Amino acid sequence: MAKAFKYGLKGISGYLEPAERDLLRGLLDDVISMLEQDVRENEDPLAALIGLDMDVKQPSDRALLRLLPNVMKDDDGGSLEFRQLTERSVRENKIGALKAAALGLDKDDLVLSPEDATRWSMALNDVRLVLAERLDIRDEADAEHIHSMQDWSQAEDVESYLALVYNFTTWLQESLVQAMMAARQGKS
Repeated sequence: MAKAFKYGLKGISGYLEPAERDLLRGLLDDVISMLEQDVRENEDPLAALIGLDMDVKQPSDRALLRLLPNVMKDDDGGSLEFRQLTERSVRENKIGALKAAALGLDKDDLVLSPEDATRWSMALNDVRLVLAERLDIRDEADAEHIHSMQDWSQAEDVESYLALVYNFTTWLQESLVQAMMAARQGKS
């Protein structure tokens, strides 16, 4: 059974059973796949080098849009321009954090440096955003309904299974954030 992240003499550490590692690795890989872009032929190499993407569009997948939201409410043109200038680097940063967390799962001990903890926190947050969108969590009532599912024996369908996975990643991220705060305060 998983053990929450905590801050101690070795730094920030946690424990996941092999099946929990496989589950989390699969979730991380799924989000990486969502964020990876197709390689385009005839792409301007200079534009690619400096991160411009003039062909970018607002994602049609709501979960991907949650990961890459419009930055200007009620200004589609301004949001598109910002997206053209930044989306490539945002995707690369997110993919980097997700891959780093996935690689960390290959080690027997989950002992995180402060930089590792930051990447793990970013990766878990992105996984939670995708799960929240797939579960259609829109308000507090939706969130309370999802959080009420705590027993794996209650998993009767895809939604209840996703709810339990969402609750697991939420618990994992919350324990990581608490451990990061304890590390900043020097408490063990």
